[in-house]
Amino acid sequence: MGAVSATKPRTRLSNSTLLFIIAGIIFVLMYGFALISYPGSFMQFQTFFDLFNFNAALFIVTLGLCVVMIGGGIDISVGAVCGLVTMACAMLLELGSGNIWGALFLALGIGLAFGLMHGFLIAYLEIQPFIVTLGGMFLAQGLLTTLHREPLNVTLPAFVALRNFTIEIPWLGTVNRLGIFIPCEIKPGVIVVVVLVALYAALMKWSRFGRNVYAVGGDRQSARMLGINVKRTTFLSYVICGFTAGISGFVFLMTTGAGNIGNGSLFEMKAIASNVMGGILLNGGVGNLLGAPIGTMTLLTINELIRAAGVQSNLQAIVSGLLLYLFIVLQSIVMSLRGSGKFRLALPSWLKSHQVQDK
Repeated sequence: MGAVSATKPRTRLSNSTLLFIIAGIIFVLMYGFALISYPGSFMQFQTFFDLFNFNAALFIVTLGLCVVMIGGGIDISVGAVCGLVTMACAMLLELGSGNIWGALFLALGIGLAFGLMHGFLIAYLEIQPFIVTLGGMFLAQGLLTTLHREPLNVTLPAFVALRNFTIEIPWLGTVNRLGIFIPCEIKPGVIVVVVLVALYAALMKWSRFGRNVYAVGGDRQSARMLGINVKRTTFLSYVICGFTAGISGFVFLMTTGAGNIGNGSLFEMKAIASNVMGGILLNGGVGNLLGAPIGTMTLLTINELIRAAGVQSNLQAIVSGLLLYLFIVLQSIVMSLRGSGKFRLALPSWLKSHQVQDK
């Protein structure tokens, strides 16, 4: 029998991968439009890095919430928890022991406490996530205003040194009007974001817990029939989200250097919008964790575009809301077409190897 080459059937892209690709294309187009429209601002490498430098806390909150949303849940307390952490740590550093490690452990402890409480009430008492986390939001906001009503700047020398610490990238930068080359700078919060993205992406892709989260978000009853401990998976997802909110609060304090009752305001809404823009379905079960930072960058790029245009700041919320509608409708259309079999996108043949089979 002669050897006849046979091509494997085309591998159909998963819903998570397809929505992630769409989110990535939209971000590239959005940032490309910004580069063309306002080259003076967006052509500078530092402008891109500043999206991370000044918004590292938002990136981190979005990552934690992404895990919960893939599991079919929601947590609207993350912004208030982040704000509470900043004030509690500021008080400890400025009025208390002045120990940076103590403040870090306090931040993680507060976030973990809220995560444990929410996870237990939602997973084991089966109370609606929105109601539980709404209560958590009110609790965190109440504790925040009770601790200290006025802004509290942290002047501890060790913390100020940590806040002002930067990592220079000597091969990237811009030349100012005086002809002096200024290298790009990265804040410590960016390193935290990169580490967490790598850890959480690996957790969701290669661990049993990550596979369980997708299964629970897709269909809880089917997950139970497969032998998955749905309650434990849901509980752990909220613990991770709360823990991540604690990290976000400490990074927020490193960015601003002060505790304030306005810290973390609307972070939960921005995080939800960022995840939707990154291709994570509100229904759960579909989404790529790497879409969380992509969606956050898309949202921040929109805000920077509006700011560069010199338009009133309230337009940011209007445009963000309209784009959120657009992403939700786009997701619904794509999922409906793929469910009906009318929309098929597969990997091209040149991306896959060919196999020789004997007949």
